[in-house]
Parts: sequence; structure tokens; C-alpha cells
Amino acid sequence: MQTRSPFGIALIGSGSALPDGILDNLALEQLVETSDEWISTRTGIRQRRLAQPQESLTPLAAKAAQRALAMADLQAADLDLILLATSTPDDLFGSAGAIQGAIGASHAVAMDLTAACSGFAFGLVTAAQFLRSGVYRNVLLIGADVLSRWVNWNDRGTCILFGDGAGAVVLQAIDLQEQPAASDALLGFELRSDGSMNHVLNLAGEAIEQPLKNGTVVGQGNFQPITMNGQEVYRFAVKRVPEAIEKALHRAERSIEQVDWLLLHQANQRIIDAVADRLGLPHEKTISNLERYGNTSAASIPIALDEAVRDGRIQPGQTLALAGFGAGLSWGAVIVRWGR
Repeated sequence: MQTRSPFGIALIGSGSALPDGILDNLALEQLVETSDEWISTRTGIRQRRLAQPQESLTPLAAKAAQRALAMADLQAADLDLILLATSTPDDLFGSAGAIQGAIGASHAVAMDLTAACSGFAFGLVTAAQFLRSGVYRNVLLIGADVLSRWVNWNDRGTCILFGDGAGAVVLQAIDLQEQPAASDALLGFELRSDGSMNHVLNLAGEAIEQPLKNGTVVGQGNFQPITMNGQEVYRFAVKRVPEAIEKALHRAERSIEQVDWLLLHQANQRIIDAVADRLGLPHEKTISNLERYGNTSAASIPIALDEAVRDGRIQPGQTLALAGFGAGLSWGAVIVRWGR
């Protein structure tokens, strides 16, 4: 175990929400030089959900949050903290507060956390620290992104990958002294960053010169579309993610044989398969839904988690190895037990 705190955590609810708009590979054939076979063979993706121009991240995240609260049998007013893992807030100042208002979580502190596709894993560990300290009892963690807003639709290397969506989980503190039969659901974790590789995957800001009437020249903020070196990201992921999972398992005092499900960030099916192979885990124990949704960044793990909980694959008491990886570069693995 990584802590001796008198408090542990339980993951007690999940929810997800996706926009209705669907863009499949056949439609992409009309936009760039590609094919359904090329995309599906190299990525595993066949379609993705896209938010329409009138849609935004806040209502999508709020819907996922409400579904997670319903499963947890809690009201929004029961929440003490809301963490929003996102790289694409509606407001550059953050969207967690808007979500707090939308769901009526009047007692909750709300803040954004940005770690790109690793955001949900980083957020899960962050939420656990507030609960383990005894300061908060109920925390809502949301992973949500609308990366389609920041895609260059003429770049076939990136426009085929990304989709939009939101997923959420509710975490609750457990007093291990009052409940001696209970145990902490956060068994172990490993979080890492390598800023020297930041250039490999970017959604970069820039300042455009804007002269003012008095002759002063200021910089007007803007962002460039997503750029990515796909080969470098693949090499990074298949090397670093298994290492992080192994270290998290070591801290959890668990073996890979004790993992019921491997749930990685849904970036590429070849990455998921390669990581499972390096860990010696059967592919039947991996969870994947990127065929239907593509890469939804910080939302990908909680969306896949929610689907697997609701269709009965993930059962209470089962051990999950979760891992996110992406821009930063950042990566992290978390070993958790699902359920109360």
C-alpha cells in the first residue's frame, strides 16, 4: 500500500455522455487521402462522436456527472469537491465551476486539472489524496474533452483519431478505523512526466501581433491545431506504460495475474494490444471501445469504465489496472478495486 492513512477510498458510481453526431471512416475518405481499411487497421477506430457547433463541454460533462451520482445514490448537494480533467474547457479560466452550477452541487469546491490524455489517471490520484486526508467525504471526478474543436481536418495524421465525450466517477471516503472490514480501493499508483518530449504532441498557443492605436504592439492569444508525431507517441506508450503499470502493481503488492481488467487510455488498439502483450495479460482481459468513439482524451478511461460497469463486465471487488498517457509527455498507472 502507498499510504497508512486512517481513511481509504471507494469508487461507488460511474457515468458517461456522448454527443449524437457520428463521423465514420467512410466520411473521412471524402475529406483526406485515407481509407476505412487504413484507419481501422492502424488504429482500430471505425467512427467517432463529434460535438456540434452549438454543443459545449459543460452540459456533456454535467450529464455524465448526473449519471454517476445516480449510480452512487448521492445528490449533487452531497459533493464536497468536483475535479474536471480536461484540455478543452469552454472557458479558458476553467469549466468545473460551470458544471458545479449546472448540477446544483452548491457545497462543492470545483476546479480544473489539465494533464491531457493522462488527466483522468492524474485526477483519480489527486481526488484520493483529498479523501485520504479526511478533509472531504464525496468527490466527483470528471474526464471530458471536445478535441474535435482543435483538429486540423486537412491533416490525415490527426483528424482520424479524435472524438468528443465525457465520463465521470464518484469517489467516497472510508473510515478504516470505524469499518475494520473495509479496505482502501486505491491500491497503488505511478505518475510520470517528461517535458523534454513535449514537442511530440502539442496543442500550442501563440501570440499574434496586434498594434494598438497608440502604437503599442501587444500579443493576441490564439491556439494552433493539434500536431503529433504518431511514431514517437507509439514508441513512448508501449515502453513507458507497461513500466508504470508494473511499478504501480509493485506498490499495490499485486501481480499482473491478480488484475481482472486492463483499461488503458483509448488512443490506438495496437498500443492496447502491445501493452497487454508486454505485461503478459490475455487480450480478453483488456477493455476497449475506441472502435466506436476514437480518442476522447481525458474522457476515454471513464467512458470505457462506465460502459463495462453497466454491461456487467466489471463487477464489485474486481481489480483494475488503469493507465493514461499523452501530451506533456505525461503518463500514469493506477491500480484500483471497483465498488463499495
